[in-house]
Amino acid sequence: MTKGKIYGVSLGPGDPDLITLKGLKTLHKVDKIYYPGSLFKNDRKASYSRAILNHYELDLEKLEGFYLKMDLEREQAKTIYETTFQQILADYNKGLSIAIVSEGDISTYSSFSYLLEKIKVHQLTINLIPGITSYLHLAAESAMPLCLQNEKVVVIPRMQSKEELQEAINHFDTVVLMKIKSVMDIIESATNEDKHQITYAERLGTQEQFVTNHWDTIKQRETPYFSLIIIKNKSIIK
Repeated sequence: MTKGKIYGVSLGPGDPDLITLKGLKTLHKVDKIYYPGSLFKNDRKASYSRAILNHYELDLEKLEGFYLKMDLEREQAKTIYETTFQQILADYNKGLSIAIVSEGDISTYSSFSYLLEKIKVHQLTINLIPGITSYLHLAAESAMPLCLQNEKVVVIPRMQSKEELQEAINHFDTVVLMKIKSVMDIIESATNEDKHQITYAERLGTQEQFVTNHWDTIKQRETPYFSLIIIKNKSIIK
């Protein structure tokens, strides 16, 4: 029996032009495309990935979403990942070609990785296509090098304390903060605009993109899930 093929395709941070050429070619040739989305308390669904896919003139019949609740409870997510994997496995056994997509880079804080675990357990053939992360996009938007020569960079998702952030700032030249929505007060308490250059961005690559270096402006924003901050020590900025 002919088995299918599976691809993990990175969509980039939001601008549909920031997918790789290899990724775009793959989306057009596969039989099915699985994309992640968010399920909110009122059963409303939204998908950042689907919004990007809508730009590529794909056959809508081959698009299949899987939606995860926006909370820290993992039971619903585990069920959705297992259900989605079983669908992918059935398609694979039919000989179909399948793409599983994710915004940003597919190996960086991506829901795809939970499906990849199951794909590996079943020893299915898969190819991963890397992409551009949101912090690489923000560095480009700000014409800011993330690191030079021996400088060190750290990426921290949803930090737990002021002390954790201060330690990172003291030991790394550039600190990238992801999943910042619930920790803005910690960031404010651990940073000093006289010593640190703070670059904030939300919804990069979309029509709602917003970027600023001013903390007073940042404080007035209703920080969305798709937001991030890059902190650099001003002493190293050339």
